[in-house]
Amino acid sequence: MAWFLFLCVFVALALALLVQQLKLRMSGRGPQEPPHLPALPLIGSLLSLQGPNPPHVLFKELQETYGPTYSLMMGSHRVIVVNHHVHAKEVLLKKGKTFAGRPRTVTTDVLTRDGKDIAFGDYSATWRFHRKIVHGALCMFGEGSASIEKIICAEAQSLCSVLSEAASVGLALDLSPELTRAVTNVICSLCFNSSYSRGDPEFEAMLSYSQGIVDTVAKDSLVDIFPWLQIFPNADLRRLKQCVSIRDNLLQKKFDEHKADYSDHVQRDLMDALLRAKRSAENNNTAEISAESVGLSDDHLLMTVGDIFGAGVETTTTVLKWAVTYLIHHPQVQRRIQEELDSKVGGDRSPRLSDRGSLPYLEATIREVLRIRPVAPLFIPHVAVSDTSIGDFSVRKGTRVIINLWSLHHDEKEWKNPELFDPGRFLDSEATGLTIPSSSYLPFGAGIRVCLGEALAKMELFLFLSWILQRFTLSVPPGHALPSLEGKFGVVLQTPKYKVTATPRPGWERQRSQTC
Repeated sequence: MAWFLFLCVFVALALALLVQQLKLRMSGRGPQEPPHLPALPLIGSLLSLQGPNPPHVLFKELQETYGPTYSLMMGSHRVIVVNHHVHAKEVLLKKGKTFAGRPRTVTTDVLTRDGKDIAFGDYSATWRFHRKIVHGALCMFGEGSASIEKIICAEAQSLCSVLSEAASVGLALDLSPELTRAVTNVICSLCFNSSYSRGDPEFEAMLSYSQGIVDTVAKDSLVDIFPWLQIFPNADLRRLKQCVSIRDNLLQKKFDEHKADYSDHVQRDLMDALLRAKRSAENNNTAEISAESVGLSDDHLLMTVGDIFGAGVETTTTVLKWAVTYLIHHPQVQRRIQEELDSKVGGDRSPRLSDRGSLPYLEATIREVLRIRPVAPLFIPHVAVSDTSIGDFSVRKGTRVIINLWSLHHDEKEWKNPELFDPGRFLDSEATGLTIPSSSYLPFGAGIRVCLGEALAKMELFLFLSWILQRFTLSVPPGHALPSLEGKFGVVLQTPKYKVTATPRPGWERQRSQTC
């Protein structure tokens, strides 16, 4: 009798659970697949993604049909596109570890020696250990933040000298290589305690390979969607391999020099800090460290430096170029920044990092540039490492997730007139302090995959722009059209090429030899 009673209770519970699940599904509150684009065998949703607009704009437009979170097929790979900050923060923060994976693609494997870096490396014990030592090295080196400021100021001074020389002979400049050299020298000083002068052959080689990588990597090209295509001749893939080879030869040379004369008693730069952090962690005999450090090779440290050069140079340079582009389009913003600099800093000294709190309009302008033209409008895709969900949508293990930062930063429900360049949106009601007006603002990402170079990038953006605008007013040469604001899609959103006239401001006709 007891067993019969137990069976009845078990059946009743099972039926109740089944009824509850049916109600949930009927009410639309149960786990369900996100809306999806049409897909065909082999090619997936590629036909639905054709058109004149770049992917970040197209993905935003597709919300009108499929809602803010939807799925598609890139060949055989299921991809979920997230266009709203609530689901974006669930992926990045609330379930950061669950979505911490990275996809393996042909081009990123070439770039990173099969994922041995931080940015594109897949989530694993080795990756966690790798990130730990990089974070430790940055903290070690960060103890000398005053020296980092001096390095940036020295490059800002050199950049302003170039602008002054050009102005003295009435020459308009393409600022792209000059900004790239300045930012590259900051990274070289941090990583290798070295720098490049104008026209240096090694620097020219670096410029060439950097552009080649930006043009060919992580663009969801056909070889990344269908890896078997690499058996056929591929001009982009060949160019990428050539550029990576040049990069690796340069980095290997610096790395070998550091290993040869490394000392535990002297820390000259970030490379020394990385070597020290790695050796210190490996000398720690705990089982946790021993397990995590398995597989961490010199290649990982070399690819870390490759990350720092690739991300640290290209992204910061791109933001600076967009800032100059928008300042040229909006001379009234330039004037207001200059008035703020004149009032708070004056002409007797150059801006310092300690001035950031007293220059809110300049800081707000930097934030607005990062919003309106996010340097990477599509974050590097995440991968679900287990079955999970996003909101009410089920997500299967191995699904790729793309956060469309462009949509977040141009959401009409979150930002008033999002296509309008308006630094004032980041100021408080008194225009004396900074604010973040929307939870959609995520220029450096968030969570376990947040940008490690955020603090350095913010320092560089502030110091370079404040030094330039204190001394010069920027414009296009007479008779030249304003540069396009469209941008060229790639691993970063690139600005068009154009020339700039830097007119010395009153009192700065002769370049002053000022440092921080």
